[in-house]
Amino acid sequence: MTKIAFLGAGRMASAMVDGLLAHKAALPSELACIGGENGTARLLGERTGIVVHASLPALLQDAGTVVLACKPQQLSSLDPRVAELTAGKLVLSILAGKRLARLGQTFSQARNLVRTMPNTPGRIGAGITGWSAQSPLSPSDRDIVNTILGSLGKMVEVDEAQLDAVTALSGSGPAYVFEFAAALRDAGEAAGLSRAASYQLAVETILGSAKLMAQSNAGAEELLNQVTSPNGTTFAGLKRMEARDFRGMVKETVLAAKTRSEELSQDS
Repeated sequence: MTKIAFLGAGRMASAMVDGLLAHKAALPSELACIGGENGTARLLGERTGIVVHASLPALLQDAGTVVLACKPQQLSSLDPRVAELTAGKLVLSILAGKRLARLGQTFSQARNLVRTMPNTPGRIGAGITGWSAQSPLSPSDRDIVNTILGSLGKMVEVDEAQLDAVTALSGSGPAYVFEFAAALRDAGEAAGLSRAASYQLAVETILGSAKLMAQSNAGAEELLNQVTSPNGTTFAGLKRMEARDFRGMVKETVLAAKTRSEELSQDS
């Protein structure tokens, strides 16, 4: 019997499948998927051994949980029988910008709906996902949500109204980190390092600093103080960041992304 059916077989669906199998949370025979004409479902099936279906009724017939992992714009063109086919099932959506009310129009007979906002580090099991349910989850359904989202990394439950902020911070956040890494690389080059050495130093510095924060009981400011000597090199750099209002710029960045997420959600 299919345990979890994936409607879509792109990168995030693949990451979930990989995580579920790696954690031994499901057998390949308990997972199934369907995809478009680009062949992602076939490739996922060949790589992992999960079941690949050619039709929606076949995919959903025995599934207890459905992960909606198609493109957001494809929601409106799903098979009109999908409401009936998902009756009584738990539906978990990773579609950006699609609110629970909108999902409820399509999956009107589902036993519950969960809207999630994963991020790209989930592809290697290092992500964090914000999520919100349409109605309070039963203990068994909460276990299912924890298992599926746990395949991508960590998770945090929030009110749906906060998911735009989650999108702006952790959803878009990897791009901000990548941009910061590129900026550090370029700065290292300007300081006289080779591009390759500068990039390696930048990436490993970000990676190590993130691990230190995750494993430390100290807050970001306390760790910052630990590495900053009065009138030292770090102090000189931080003073320039302060002069350019680095924190204010980051705040504006996140708020701009939140505003755009709100706009896109309104259209959904």
